Amino acid sequence: MHFATRGFMTRNSTPAKTSIGYLFTFFTIFVWGTTFIATKILLTSFSSFEILLIRFLLGYIALSFIAPKCMPFQGIKVELLYAGAGLTGLTLYQLAENIAINYSTASNVSIIISTAPLFTAIAMRICMNYASLKPRFFIGFITAITGIAVISFNGTFILKINPAGDILALSGAVLWALYSVFVSKINQTSHSHLTSTRRIFFYCIIFILLLSAFFPVDTRIETQIQRFSSMQNILLLLFLGLIASAVCFITWNTACSFLGTNKTTVYIYAIPVVTVIVSVLVLEEKITLPLCTGCILTIAGLMISENEFRIFTRKDV
Repeated sequence: MHFATRGFMTRNSTPAKTSIGYLFTFFTIFVWGTTFIATKILLTSFSSFEILLIRFLLGYIALSFIAPKCMPFQGIKVELLYAGAGLTGLTLYQLAENIAINYSTASNVSIIISTAPLFTAIAMRICMNYASLKPRFFIGFITAITGIAVISFNGTFILKINPAGDILALSGAVLWALYSVFVSKINQTSHSHLTSTRRIFFYCIIFILLLSAFFPVDTRIETQIQRFSSMQNILLLLFLGLIASAVCFITWNTACSFLGTNKTTVYIYAIPVVTVIVSVLVLEEKITLPLCTGCILTIAGLMISENEFRIFTRKDV
């Protein structure tokens, strides 16, 4: 059975849901655009895995307070969707991105991670039977990536190929595409976005604990005192755990439900733009012509690709 989704909305979408979807998307992208700075600072005191562990433990605790009623077992097929989302989009994606920053340059990682919308669109085509992509999407993709490249190499970074870091970053983009497929299938269930996000976080914690056997955690008391005596570290961890994780994964999954996964995901192009703007405001970095040009190209590419999903046809799955 086929149906057309007009105006980029799903079958049950309304103008109100569309507005909320955009609001949640912009909020999430703004927060995620600032997390790079927070993570970079925390890496001076914590390992990549330790940041991952603390971040999602805080997120799960927060979600448990917000949604105290535990979701009952949904059957093996549905539970596998939640487990898949927790493994790909939370555990492995965040770990790959954090480690990639240690091996490759920030510019390389930001550009490669920003290819996630392309992989997401391909994954949605294969796994969710979405219609084939039109040239407009690829034009927007090339335009946005060009803009991101101009921003990243704005006289600050040196292009340096590092196979380990760049492969990890590329893996992160693919993992986010797989996460998007899982979320799309989860959004077809009748459960609220809040309880669904908590269940995804639950599986994320399980996978992180399993990975702790391979990633050592420094549990020495003197180390913990040194780390947590810094108010900056505490505030940044709370920001990553409560806002960037617990809140933003709810708003992102809700936006995907209201606007459509492909349409929402193209806004990932804007994350480097947000990071640059925040750096200018907070770190007082200079505004340059390449910086402005890159921002304009990235936003233009986003608008071109976003328009691709205003009218599309997919199979009912």
